Amino acid sequence: MIYLVWVPLLMPFLAVPAARRAAAALPPLRAAWLLTAVALVLAVSSSAALVLLVVPGASYLPPVAVLGELLEPLTAGPPAVTVVLALLAGALLVRHAAALAAAAHRTRTDLRRARGAVGGTDGELAVVRDSRPDAYALPGRSGRIVVTTGMLRALEPAEREALFAHERAHLRGRHHLLLMAVELSAHCHPALRALCEPIRYALERTADEAAAAAVGDRRLAARAIGRAALAARHDRGGEAPGPARPRAVLAATAGPVPRRVAALLGGAESGPPAASRTGRLIAGALLCCLVCCLALSGATAAGAANDLHTHIEIAQGESAAE
Repeated sequence: MIYLVWVPLLMPFLAVPAARRAAAALPPLRAAWLLTAVALVLAVSSSAALVLLVVPGASYLPPVAVLGELLEPLTAGPPAVTVVLALLAGALLVRHAAALAAAAHRTRTDLRRARGAVGGTDGELAVVRDSRPDAYALPGRSGRIVVTTGMLRALEPAEREALFAHERAHLRGRHHLLLMAVELSAHCHPALRALCEPIRYALERTADEAAAAAVGDRRLAARAIGRAALAARHDRGGEAPGPARPRAVLAATAGPVPRRVAALLGGAESGPPAASRTGRLIAGALLCCLVCCLALSGATAAGAANDLHTHIEIAQGESAAE
């Protein structure tokens, strides 16, 4: 068992690069779902592996031995190594749990503060008096599109509609849930942090395509996103600044805007082209490799858990025999 648990702990270092490459070859929405699934599976598997490392070492504690009706500790390896690994794994679990709790609390607090600043008026659109050009999708039971007066001044009417369509796509698709799933998973394993930027890009590209379809003009959508991003980077004073944008929300001006605009102008609805036979073969091979990595990570974690259960049954059986 002690050897099997290393697979879920090391697999993210192999699976995450493969996921990033595979996502780059998929349509934006499929890429977002792929990245989310990869993050969740690897986070659960690696966390389960840490728990399985803690249990054998914890069995040396009398209360645990009594609770499990164990006559002897579960020695899945040399006692000294087992105890040291259990201490390290336990410390990592506590650290990850604390980071998850802090991130969840921070996100909830930011969103609550933003909703309070916007107010509880009816309507999909909430206009905030703020000279800083900004617009974002504020999730919630009744999601709102928040836009500042600075952003309204920076765009033409048709561009505003494209921008609103972009933010509306975030709300209707509940993209914030996918984003939060990946960003919270990143607290469970350091390798998963590399998925945070790709998931944000995939979600923004998904909303870009939805905005282009809504207004029926890809060039208009690209111009609206480009001008909004330029305005946000060259904001002008004049009015008192409003509340800061919560980090957990998605906004049209976020991420690599030039790359997104180029994709819209190039008609790349499915992301980077993989028109050649070689490109399609590489993308298929990456997906197969990724599926194998996820299956192996989950299977080894389950196998290690079954192995530990067998050790517990043996220890209990020896106790009963004596």
